[in-house]
Amino acid sequence: MTVQSAMATLGPSRRWRNWGRTVEARPAAVASPASPDEVAAVIRTARERGLPVKAVGAGHSFTAIAATDGVQLDISAIDGVLAVDGTRVRLGAGTNLYQLPALLAPHGLALANMGDIDRQTIAGATATGTHGTGLRFGGLATQIRAATLVTASGDLLRVSESENAELLPAVRIGLGALGILVDVTIECVPAYLLHAVERGERLDAVLDEWLDRVEAADHFEFYAFPHADGVSTKTNTRLPADAERHPAHPVSNWIEEVLVQSGVIAAMCQVSRVVPDVLPPLHRLATTLQGNRDFTDASPAVFTSPRYTRFREMEYALPVEAVPDALRAVKRMIAERDLRIGYPIEVRAAAADDIWLSTAHGRRTGYIAVHHYFRQDPTRYFREVEAIMRSFDGRPHWGKMHVRDAGSLAAAYPRFADFLAVRDRLDPERVFRNDYLTRVLGV
Repeated sequence: MTVQSAMATLGPSRRWRNWGRTVEARPAAVASPASPDEVAAVIRTARERGLPVKAVGAGHSFTAIAATDGVQLDISAIDGVLAVDGTRVRLGAGTNLYQLPALLAPHGLALANMGDIDRQTIAGATATGTHGTGLRFGGLATQIRAATLVTASGDLLRVSESENAELLPAVRIGLGALGILVDVTIECVPAYLLHAVERGERLDAVLDEWLDRVEAADHFEFYAFPHADGVSTKTNTRLPADAERHPAHPVSNWIEEVLVQSGVIAAMCQVSRVVPDVLPPLHRLATTLQGNRDFTDASPAVFTSPRYTRFREMEYALPVEAVPDALRAVKRMIAERDLRIGYPIEVRAAAADDIWLSTAHGRRTGYIAVHHYFRQDPTRYFREVEAIMRSFDGRPHWGKMHVRDAGSLAAAYPRFADFLAVRDRLDPERVFRNDYLTRVLGV
């Protein structure tokens, strides 16, 4: 592939916005490579022109991690299953998570764990530390066994347990700072079902039992309403693939996931923009509408839910034991500051891991995520929540809103300097730079 032919894929500048409408950029050029060789050629050409290069996937990060004024590299054409070896599946980096059930089903495989949104690409999800819930399960990046990236020199670099293995703890969550991922090899598991039990409960009771609940369940999470004492809990138990399925009834599923989870929340957000004081009674009403239901289905159908209303999000990772006190502090702050917050607060947990920039590095982790309607300014709410999270030794999710910089983040990650050393080795000229990486990693 020549540079000239690669340049044929460069398109003119156009405005780009992320899903949450928190970031807007106008790259100098757009490239849509269909192969690793084309990616390499575009990188070489961009370097010759003095332009930075940033890969973009589904745009589901709320930070500016994918924004650029240089060359925006759309990797969506590099997708699909490239190879299968037992439970290890090599995927094109542009493969969206929602594609995986159909791609993995013929091989009788599934992801070991998933988050609740499946729009992201596999590269974007792993590079930013996307995770699900379950104290015995790590984030998506912990499932990576190998990866291929195109470096700043335009060379293909294979990183695995046997090739350049010293780079694997950095590459698994690389923030797009080390190169352009073109494929990842994921350790999958035999396909399985999940038995989901969803219940409306009281917040104090759930927080009092928090550690017991997350330690006992395969997967446990809950949503707390900022202006009510009720919460919606979800407990998932893993079952073999040949267990009996009892999928959620289509009507009840529509009522719960579309009408209640999306429609009611969207309506509350719209109304609260005009009449903010309506939120507390609406939240109390919403807790009474939370469905009590049991169903059993294939794991992706249970893990993920549609998102019909745009929002903005900040999520912090804390030592798992700190979650009850931290959430109580957030609830007190909302009441004391007399804030009006439409969206519930999401609480999850994950296993410790050894990935250098993982929010779960070295400790069992609880996650507290706060959301705000995308047409409302989240600054005050998120600023106050972030102060609380920092007081509990919190680490921000790399793909969700925060204001931390390299100085404060270095103290939060024991291997931060090691990651920077790998960045210096693979991208000394900062071909993959942007303002976000400069802020969180330094020059």
